[in-house]
Amino acid sequence: MNRHFYSLARINLFLLTFFYAFNAHAMPQQALVPGGIALLQLPDYKPDTRIYFENKRVAVFPHTNMQGKNTWYAMAGIDLSSKPGDYEFSIQHANGLSLNTKVRVKYKKYDEQHLTIKNKRKVNPNAEDSKRIASERSRKIKARKHFSETRPEIEFIWPVTGRISSVFGLRRFFNEQERRPHSGLDIAASEGTPIKAVANGTVIDAGDFFFSGNMIYIDHGQGIITLYAHLSKISVKPGDVVNQGDIIGEVGQTGRVTGPHLHFAVYANQALIDPIFMLPKGGNPQATKAAEKTVASEK
Repeated sequence: MNRHFYSLARINLFLLTFFYAFNAHAMPQQALVPGGIALLQLPDYKPDTRIYFENKRVAVFPHTNMQGKNTWYAMAGIDLSSKPGDYEFSIQHANGLSLNTKVRVKYKKYDEQHLTIKNKRKVNPNAEDSKRIASERSRKIKARKHFSETRPEIEFIWPVTGRISSVFGLRRFFNEQERRPHSGLDIAASEGTPIKAVANGTVIDAGDFFFSGNMIYIDHGQGIITLYAHLSKISVKPGDVVNQGDIIGEVGQTGRVTGPHLHFAVYANQALIDPIFMLPKGGNPQATKAAEKTVASEK
């Protein structure tokens, strides 16, 4: 394969330093931080072109701007564990030519959150629990790595509306024991509140998990996957095709929780990203302050 490196200007591609589309067809918001999104405009995109970010295939989609012009974009999730520095997009054409360009990820400090969990097994599982967790881990990995050639659905709606009880990326301490950072957005709502599919997609997996309780994974195309956890009720099954707005379950407090809420997470090229960058402004009035705080921290 021929491999060349070009500057952004030379290959006539550019990264979006900050983007919101104000028409009905919302774009994800770029945030070049761990847990954020990198967007790459593709003026000369051809259907047989493949785009990679750090050697993982990324989603490619068209977007119509306010002037009615249709442009293609690649969207890469930046893993929460990513260190500050340069990361590479690779644009691979069917003729074997590979064009490469870099994006610089900057440091972001995430706050801490300390929670008290009454069920101590949800903090320190016993031997039997550990076997179950190990078995479930393989299901989670399989769901995260799922990739379909379906054109990705990126114009999300909010799955539920309500107070944001926990934001993405928090360093978490359960009963004063440090655990993995918070991997999604917690939206507090009454138990039984209907949960909507944020976009068209296909259910990859659904079931009861030790930490996450009743949980659903939905594929939206080309590595864009959403996760809905701690449900009281699951209304779909693997293989079901859902449309945006369909009811897929109900808010609950199953798994490791301190109260009823929806844990909503988003994967892009296997990286967990902050869902706030995918959700439309104004779709959840109670979340406005949380979103403004997140955006302000990127400046």
